[in-house]
Amino acid sequence: MNLGKIYVVGIGPGNMQDITVRAYNTLKNVDVIAGYITYINLVKDEFSEKEFYVSGMKKEVERCEQVLEIAKSGKNVALISSGDAGIYGMAGIMIEVAMDSGVEVEVIPGVTSSVAGASIVGAPLMHDHATISLSDLMTDWDVITKRIDKASEGDFIISLYNPKSKGRVTQIVEAREIMLKHKGENTPVALLRHVGREDQNYTLTTLGDFLNHEIDMFTVVIIGNSKTYVKNGRMITPRGYKI
Repeated sequence: MNLGKIYVVGIGPGNMQDITVRAYNTLKNVDVIAGYITYINLVKDEFSEKEFYVSGMKKEVERCEQVLEIAKSGKNVALISSGDAGIYGMAGIMIEVAMDSGVEVEVIPGVTSSVAGASIVGAPLMHDHATISLSDLMTDWDVITKRIDKASEGDFIISLYNPKSKGRVTQIVEAREIMLKHKGENTPVALLRHVGREDQNYTLTTLGDFLNHEIDMFTVVIIGNSKTYVKNGRMITPRGYKI
């Protein structure tokens, strides 16, 4: 029997305008689309003719194992992630699970939330920047705090993913305290919520004040560097060009 192929597809922030042409065409051409139920719900209307395999939260390994079995049966299957599949997505684990199976895995890049969100507020990522997840489910918290400290000391723009959840509320507070050792209270901060979705919204605030605003798992927090400023409602980090 001929083996199918696995595509790990980043679908962008969740709307058909911000999905790449390559990702869209891949989903059009596969036999099966697999993924976490929230991500499947974002694409199922557009690709309603497809067969879907849906799994729940914290079932990543099982999901990849099932995708591999689907491919072994001869079907081409797309495993989808929001944003980019290679940034906190399913690309790494799918490649690992399929290793030595004989099934080909191709990663299809997508637009990650910090990039999509940055475009909403202006150009805050114009210089060197670091992306850090505050979720300590897979990474020890002391490792995360060390990364926040070093990125702040190095004057990086910092994008925080998974900043706060119902059961995880203190990490964002500690992260702010660490950043304040190296960044001023007036450092611009963008709170980007539900990027690319119908209820997309944002708040421009400061490092000193941003905890007074709504933050949840659907928020990306972008903290500027020492040169970042806000003018006319736009958050900008100068690249250094003379104007």
